[in-house]
Amino acid sequence: MDREKKSGFRTLLVSVLMSAYGPVILGLGLRVGHSTTQIADFTRRTAELLALIVALIVFAATNGRKAMDAAEKSVWEKRGNTFTGVIMCISGLSMLILSFLSTDTDKGNVIPALVIALLGVIANTIFWRRYTVLYHQQNNAILGVQARLYGAKSAVDVCVTVALAAVLVFPGTGVSLWLDRVGSVLVALYMLRCGIKTIREFHGADI
Repeated sequence: MDREKKSGFRTLLVSVLMSAYGPVILGLGLRVGHSTTQIADFTRRTAELLALIVALIVFAATNGRKAMDAAEKSVWEKRGNTFTGVIMCISGLSMLILSFLSTDTDKGNVIPALVIALLGVIANTIFWRRYTVLYHQQNNAILGVQARLYGAKSAVDVCVTVALAAVLVFPGTGVSLWLDRVGSVLVALYMLRCGIKTIREFHGADI
């Protein structure tokens, strides 16, 4: 694995390690808070962590074996990115259903989720820029998908931050219920959009 490929592998590995804390803290936070945006964000981050792990495995497999030809490498990348897309779609659909079923105005303590969202805005923006640079350098499909996902993740984290801040500032009101639902719907739509776009990109001739 040459220097550029090692750089891509390290970036993916750091992404996995930094993404691992989110689902854990949000999962613990669900014991005290039950905002639909918070639940949706937990589902999103868990799905994204799983997709990142698969991307790391596929990148290592396709760039660590000198004997792998272009056709075999393409098959591996297509399978990995398809898995990412399917995970995103399933998560998005489940969150969308949850958003419209929830009617509880008592959202509990959303501070842990709000902190994670704020950190996510910063971290995801940094990774978005990093993956964009790596993709232009290496023209690797795995890195290209990650660049697009991290760009969208940054925008979604801004929406999540705003929704959870509203829940914190206006607890138990119709305003917080409405903004909380809007936040969870935006996260769900983001997941569906990214999932469908990823699947279509790598199976354009098949669907």
